[in-house]
Amino acid sequence: MKTWKTVLGLTALSAFTVLAACGGEEAETGSGDDKTLIVGASNVPHAEILEHVQEEYEAKGYKLEIKKFQDYVLPNKTLASGELDANYFQHEPYLKSQMAENKDYKFASAGGVHIEPIGVYSQKYKSLDELPEGAEIIMSSSVADHGRILTMLQSEGLITLAEGKTVDATVADIVDNPKDLKFKTDVEAALLPTAYNNGEGDAVLINTNYAIDAGLNPLEDAIALEGEDSPYVNLIVTREGDEEDERVKALLEVLTSEETQQWILDEYKGAVVPVKQ
Repeated sequence: MKTWKTVLGLTALSAFTVLAACGGEEAETGSGDDKTLIVGASNVPHAEILEHVQEEYEAKGYKLEIKKFQDYVLPNKTLASGELDANYFQHEPYLKSQMAENKDYKFASAGGVHIEPIGVYSQKYKSLDELPEGAEIIMSSSVADHGRILTMLQSEGLITLAEGKTVDATVADIVDNPKDLKFKTDVEAALLPTAYNNGEGDAVLINTNYAIDAGLNPLEDAIALEGEDSPYVNLIVTREGDEEDERVKALLEVLTSEETQQWILDEYKGAVVPVKQ
């Protein structure tokens, strides 16, 4: 029987493609004006949410260009280079880890929009309780996700982490592992659905954006989902100093409106949850 949690809650595979473009050469080096905002986003659900608010945003007198990415590396590189005005794909722990690793990343959060849960998926078992001794757990190679995943597994009673370890936890911080679970941590996040579809491992932890993009329904296909206490809010991120840009503030306004929040709940059927304002 599947176990369900209240749903809340992110590699370089390919270059980005333009979903909506208006500037030709202008789009190659940033918007170049004070009315156009170029935002890089993961395909699902981020770009879809931006598409939904595009008309409302433009009714405010601005223009929104959306560039799609299929990885977690290029959106920040492209923001740092000035080709984007903002990006929308990452949560705060990932943002902090990227800024720590890349000293030239001078970024700031302009605000949170939604949470996506990480789910546990299995072709072999219908619940976490069924996982056998020595089961192989496949998880993202993104170190920023490891603490999130391990904390979730701890809350399910599968492992115990060293005291005080939460979002910063790694596999090395597991102090009790009754089922002697084996962790495979070298799979790029975007390839996790492929691992699941191929029947690899005993359980695969997949970020909701990649799960939905691969045709999985977290509410129906996952055997467990991240709990409601997840701190992994997906953010609108800008270069430092640009978080107060009027174009950015206007985008946050439409993204967090009551109408948009309800649309997110309806569109993703609870698998993506808007941040309460």
